[in-house]
Amino acid sequence: MLLRSDEVQDVAVPGGGAMRMHLFRPAIEGRFPGVLFFSEIYQVTGPIRRLAAMLAGHGYVVAVPEVYHEYEPAGTVLAYDPAGTDRGNALKFAKPVAAYDADARAGLSALAEHAACNGKLATFGVCLGGHLAYRAALDPRVVAAACFYATDIHSGTLGEGRADDSLERMADLKAEAMFVWGRQDPHVPYDGRELIRTRLEAVGASYEWHEVNAQHAFLRDEGPRYDPALFMQAVAWTLALYRRAMG
Repeated sequence: MLLRSDEVQDVAVPGGGAMRMHLFRPAIEGRFPGVLFFSEIYQVTGPIRRLAAMLAGHGYVVAVPEVYHEYEPAGTVLAYDPAGTDRGNALKFAKPVAAYDADARAGLSALAEHAACNGKLATFGVCLGGHLAYRAALDPRVVAAACFYATDIHSGTLGEGRADDSLERMADLKAEAMFVWGRQDPHVPYDGRELIRTRLEAVGASYEWHEVNAQHAFLRDEGPRYDPALFMQAVAWTLALYRRAMG
């Protein structure tokens, strides 16, 4: 499917200012389900853009917000190098959890109101974004969430003060969720994964769970951790989830 991938939308957020979202959507007339896609700590990099385009090409309006809009000029992309990693991690812990949640609400509202969106909403995320995709799915408008190697859920360390309530709030999750993990990922060890899964079971969440032999960031199509075969499998799992939840 031909795509439009050159759109940006600056969304007003609480407290003033704007959050830039990058939009990817089919280049045909019609209205499609919307996916709010949360990036890793580097913001909207080349691999993130290509993954968003992959999803949009299957018939979705995909919006990728710049998660650090309060701290970096619009359009900033952090490099996959030590300096970029340090900056991204510093901002991950500087930003209040309430601000992440406010961004998600604003992004979902803007996406639902887009002329090409039919109002059905899902989320997607990798790394930091996997955690944010889960938290955004606590919004009752969201019917599905695809969360890949989501950091900090097990440790409760997202945001300012490193004291999020994500595990505690799993009882509020009504969307169908998918969690995908790499067994060789040092950021979410076995005990952390088991803690998350135990909590999902305890609250009766509707979820699916995949653990694969891969490292952190195995979807990123740059660098030595990329696994193309698992990439294709992960996209298939995601599209099946979205078809079930949104048609």
